[in-house]
Amino acid sequence: MTLIKSNENSDSGYISGINGAILEIKGLKKDVGLHDLIKITSENILAEIIQIFPDYAIAQCYENTIRLKLFDKISNLYQPLSLELGPGLLSNIFDGIQRPLNGIYEQSNHYGFIKRGVETDSLSKNKKWHFVPKVSLGEILYTGDIVGIVQETPLIEHRIMVPPDESGKVSFIEKDGDYTIEEDIYCLTKLGNEKSFNMTQKWPIYKKRPFKRKILPNQPFLTGIRVIDLLFPIAKGGTVALPGGFGTGKTVIQQSLAKWSNADIIIFIGCGERGNEIANLLNEFSQLIDPKTKRSLLERLILIANTSNMPVTAREASIFTGITIAEYYRDMGYDTAVLADSTSRWAESLREISGLLEEMPTEEGYPAYLASKLSKFYERAGYVELLGKDIKGNSRKGSLTIVGSISPPSGDFGEPVTATTKRFIQAFWALDQNLAYSRHYPAINWRESYSNYPEYLFEWWQNNDIHWEEISLDWYQCRAQVEKVLSLENELKNITQLIGEENLPEEQQLVLFISKLIRNAFLIQNAFDNIDNYIHPSKLLCQIKIILLLYFEAIKLLKQGIALGEIKDLEVLNKIRRISHSIPNDKFSLIEEIKNELLKELKVLELIYEV
Repeated sequence: MTLIKSNENSDSGYISGINGAILEIKGLKKDVGLHDLIKITSENILAEIIQIFPDYAIAQCYENTIRLKLFDKISNLYQPLSLELGPGLLSNIFDGIQRPLNGIYEQSNHYGFIKRGVETDSLSKNKKWHFVPKVSLGEILYTGDIVGIVQETPLIEHRIMVPPDESGKVSFIEKDGDYTIEEDIYCLTKLGNEKSFNMTQKWPIYKKRPFKRKILPNQPFLTGIRVIDLLFPIAKGGTVALPGGFGTGKTVIQQSLAKWSNADIIIFIGCGERGNEIANLLNEFSQLIDPKTKRSLLERLILIANTSNMPVTAREASIFTGITIAEYYRDMGYDTAVLADSTSRWAESLREISGLLEEMPTEEGYPAYLASKLSKFYERAGYVELLGKDIKGNSRKGSLTIVGSISPPSGDFGEPVTATTKRFIQAFWALDQNLAYSRHYPAINWRESYSNYPEYLFEWWQNNDIHWEEISLDWYQCRAQVEKVLSLENELKNITQLIGEENLPEEQQLVLFISKLIRNAFLIQNAFDNIDNYIHPSKLLCQIKIILLLYFEAIKLLKQGIALGEIKDLEVLNKIRRISHSIPNDKFSLIEEIKNELLKELKVLELIYEV
């Protein structure tokens, strides 16, 4: 964010009132605009105009207002809070208004705390990037067309694009070489006017970046977490809420998504969480290795850190800072994912600012526009056809997936943030404290969670199915059958408590046995096990199919008079229970050997009873 220095068109005003992070400003010219940035010159800090009245304006300050005084001079920068987008974003850690924390640390004399009023470039102006042009003189370019590429990290190719609302004939293009982000590398001529461009773009954080059209999502956002990929999947470009109380595993799931999901770019937003928790998280991310490339995960990761002791106004901006960066990489044709932890702390910043403005509160003190703010965040997700062409002249597609974690007080999903969020998301992963306390991780409650994406993903899973002659169920049918078994178990719970499991009919005892097997051998997943931390779709299908095959075959044997106890004593069951952490993803064919062993033992049991 490079707007701290005043421009030539600024005009002066002064502070006429201070109320926490809220400032009353007088003396500005009448052409002041909503969301214009202003700078308090005495402390060199930024604020944003959020209300305009005939003789004064209200601004929210992005840093603490200690030592600010009445009649302190301010200047209007005549532009909204905007990001500098270009090479150098990846592997970086920013605060809520895109100031790199490393740069702030250097200017704070390594003191360890953010110094107020620090001026620092969002992206390095001295570092040179190797630019490879992909267009030639005389070509006509339009918004979104790729001009050239820069290898930003060994994992990610940064595509230099024509900025929105720009077009023209290429009248100048630099040759293959090393350049800083401020050096002009190409010029476009339109209607006789020539305009030069460098590697960067600037974009307001509250404005959506343009695209051609949204497309129905049909590609899964694979997480590598069994309970999600089978029961509550999401599509690329989807939206999901992840609510859960303290200790239910939100952060571990977020880390697993960052490490194992099939997104190209991850933007992790630490919004309002405790400083030591964010510090530990940043330290862990810096040590994570991308399992696909065996390189540092930071090479495709951007971190935005806004801790609970930072100003609440910057916390509000951090969410939209992250989504704007994600849109920028989406426009290059990448699949991006925003992991926001947590939107509850973000909503609390809205409540605090609203209270300072003396606005009429709604339930639990949240402002009436909470729903509007949440919708503006989640609506920026999507699977879209992009403006412009790639270097081969083909149209491009990209996706932006949002996973917003929520920290409801006492795990109450009826509180306003969780209840309001459910209006704007299509998947809901409800974390259960009882499951967490019983060491069932991930603690996703299969009765309260849901997903509206399975119908969109049916074709993809059909094309990637594992076909076994003994069981004809596909992915969609498998998930329906698992949901049915778990639902029957829930129905039998009260009866079991009254009369005991041993007094139930054997078919109902079988349901309880299979549901326990599903929960313990399939739904539980160890995020810290070298084999079990991620599951490939092929292994997922094999693993659930062998459990359902046991269920269907056991029903047949019960009807033939074979006792359930005999089925429970099969030796192969221990191998089925150990599939998660004993068979690697690339050796999922070994599950078929266990399947054959299962069928053999069942056949032997059937022959014994026939005799």
